[in-house]
Amino acid sequence: MKIARILLPDGIIHYARPLDDLGTTMEILSGDPFQGVHPTGERVATFTLLAPMVPAAILCIGLNYRQHAEEMNAKIPKFPILFFKNPSSLLDPGSPIRIPRKHISTQVDYEGELAIVIGKSCLNTTRENALEHVLGYTVANDVSARDWQKDWGGSQWCRGKSFDSFAPMGPWMVTRDEIPDPNTLRITTRVNGETLQDSYTGDMIFDVPALIEFLSGDTTLPVGTVILTGTPSGVGVGRTPQRWLQPGDRVEVEIDGIGVLSNPVV
Repeated sequence: MKIARILLPDGIIHYARPLDDLGTTMEILSGDPFQGVHPTGERVATFTLLAPMVPAAILCIGLNYRQHAEEMNAKIPKFPILFFKNPSSLLDPGSPIRIPRKHISTQVDYEGELAIVIGKSCLNTTRENALEHVLGYTVANDVSARDWQKDWGGSQWCRGKSFDSFAPMGPWMVTRDEIPDPNTLRITTRVNGETLQDSYTGDMIFDVPALIEFLSGDTTLPVGTVILTGTPSGVGVGRTPQRWLQPGDRVEVEIDGIGVLSNPVV
């Protein structure tokens, strides 16, 4: 099932399921995705689409696609490279990515990614049962200020990755049963209609079960944890000439079987 989170004109937030591919009409759901949802029969066409969930934590993996590591002239990592985004960087579909102007950045980059939503708390899970802890999957954009990531972040990536609006997610979550193998999905990123990333999740160095096994080692992943699984090749920093996001751009990240996450840039 596709599960969205929507804001109605009366100010009430509901979970809902899209009734068409574009999500122009929604059916209100009772309950919540972590405990179970049920159709109500109530349909709405006037709403604001929100990020599918408010994450308990946003865990991110760097250099997890082979071709991306190659374009960055980086060694293939022996273990997943982990960093964090501030949950306040969450951004709704359709809302604007804001280029930082207090901590000025001139190198804001796009990174289309598959995101995992943990629906069952896990600790020391194994590869064999890792997917049992997954509620579903959504589309994410790991927006990155490369100058803050590389030069001004004190050798840490979190500053350059955690500005407000730097974690767009959506347009909805697709439950695990509809994506039995998350490492067979096509993922593309377009800026102003131009395709800049076009790959498959099968290019991951560490696949989804491996990531969950690694991240849950001696570390509880609570319900609502979101894991960004890395980006494929074609990012702005790796292009010649380099391609940075500018006010007026629109970024679209699409993953087969999930949908299109679209955000303007201001």
